[in-house]
Amino acid sequence: MKLDNIRAAEARLLVQTYERTPVLFVRGEGVHLYDENGAAYLDFLSGIGVNALGYAHPAITAAIAAQSQKLLHTCNLFYHEGQAELALRLTEISGMDRAFFCNSGTEAQEAAMKIARAHAGVLRAEGKQIGTKILAFENGFHGRTMGAVSTTHKAKYREPFAPLIPGVEFVRFNDVADFQAKFSTEVCAVVIETVQGEGGIHIATPEFLATVRKLTQQTGALLIADEIQCGLGRTGQWFGYQHSGVLPDVVTLAKHLGGGLPVGAVLCTDEAARAITPGMHGTTFGGGPLACAVACTVVDTLRQKNMLAHVRTLGDYFQDKLRALAQKHTCITAVRGLGLMIGAEIASADLAKSIYTQMLERHILINRTSETVLRFLPPYVIERHHIDQVVEALDTVLTAAAVAGVKQA
Repeated sequence: MKLDNIRAAEARLLVQTYERTPVLFVRGEGVHLYDENGAAYLDFLSGIGVNALGYAHPAITAAIAAQSQKLLHTCNLFYHEGQAELALRLTEISGMDRAFFCNSGTEAQEAAMKIARAHAGVLRAEGKQIGTKILAFENGFHGRTMGAVSTTHKAKYREPFAPLIPGVEFVRFNDVADFQAKFSTEVCAVVIETVQGEGGIHIATPEFLATVRKLTQQTGALLIADEIQCGLGRTGQWFGYQHSGVLPDVVTLAKHLGGGLPVGAVLCTDEAARAITPGMHGTTFGGGPLACAVACTVVDTLRQKNMLAHVRTLGDYFQDKLRALAQKHTCITAVRGLGLMIGAEIASADLAKSIYTQMLERHILINRTSETVLRFLPPYVIERHHIDQVVEALDTVLTAAAVAGVKQA
């Protein structure tokens, strides 16, 4: 089917959850996607932070081919080879003790919240004073299901589905005083993105995370690090919290882990895990043989190729280029990021939207989040010349906007 036919069919058949860009992609290779006419697009979004190794990576395609000939699915009432192998890799790199596998980031968040509430129940049974409240953060994003969206800050994500789960309160991000004022023994968990993705690439300071960790340890509340977008190497460390030296109790991840396949995971300490016993939680497809085989391959490839160092080097180079561009174009009001998770703040939402559109016209994929932030989440396998191409195109777009008299600030 051609693009026009597909658009017409989707308009008639699909629940209208997305405002799609009118481009039909049919294949990918390396850091490029190709449309129905064979035109190449440089991808600096990677499926919103999913395709860490780009497209058609030989290690991933080989793992899919090999596993598909052996076993695609068996239920979690039996053993298969993959879950222990993947759990070993993830606990080694995270500092956690145990893993639970699911199918997506939002499922991981749901499981983490259930662990927190169950853990608080165990502590109360042991005589400890602890409530059921969950603290989350302004501009945070944790998913779309009823529990996860209850901890997602923006009203547009929450209000259409009210009433949501009770007992969630929002704290100003990186505001120690506000956190101290709202934290108490009523809190069973604190849910935080160490780098806010949808919120505009805002980084939790080490000082703030240290305060959160100290207070939660005093009461037994669990610190849940949402690493779904910023984890598994995206920031140049395996996990965003590793930049601060703070170790959480529970970690959620997905996106990059599956190399393009839907995979989610919850990692946790033995202390957090003791609240969950057989029958309390589960999943039909989570941790299946194919997903585990591919996820193990992703982790192994990132290790073998020394990819984290590459992410740090390229991330520093990219930010330096963007900051130099900001000296020329005052509409870029800030550049923020860690590794290859980078945002460029634009002075107006209209200009940011226009930049996105014009970059697409130049066959470069980025996206706009929090209205005014250009978000860059490229595959880890990019090289400097790809960054140069993006920055040069951005320079051209902003220069043309200035010549046309578009408001720059």
